[in-house]
Amino acid sequence: MCGCMHSTQDQALHLEGEPNPSAAATSTLAPRTMPRSISISKQLASIKALRKGSDLEKAIATAAMIFRNFSDPDGKLGKATAKNLLQTQFRNFTEGQETKPRYKDLLSELNEHTENKLDFEDFMILLLSITVMSDLLQNIRSVKIMQ
Repeated sequence: MCGCMHSTQDQALHLEGEPNPSAAATSTLAPRTMPRSISISKQLASIKALRKGSDLEKAIATAAMIFRNFSDPDGKLGKATAKNLLQTQFRNFTEGQETKPRYKDLLSELNEHTENKLDFEDFMILLLSITVMSDLLQNIRSVKIMQ
């Protein structure tokens, strides 16, 4: 998978009251400053830049926050944890995909990932890949927009 740096995500996740991410030596994705017991909505509410954010910005920030909450101190997500998140947090997109060759290929690629861990970019690519092939996306495309 890709391997780009996380500077964009780091800046987007800058929490109010924390030092400027550009001044920090480590990624803001890695340290868990907010325990999992705090709801995602409360964690997002603490991000100053998202107070007037769009729905799309909040959706991506939610994915980033979930990744951060479940990643290790190095900002990586283990394969078992990634699979668990797909089953528990992304099940409406993964249901019915188990027998599809493309889905099997994605999971196989996850199993063969050399580091056995995913960074944020790899995790988002996995989510987007599953979304693109999902039955739920097809249902979303068929919804008529009410005006």
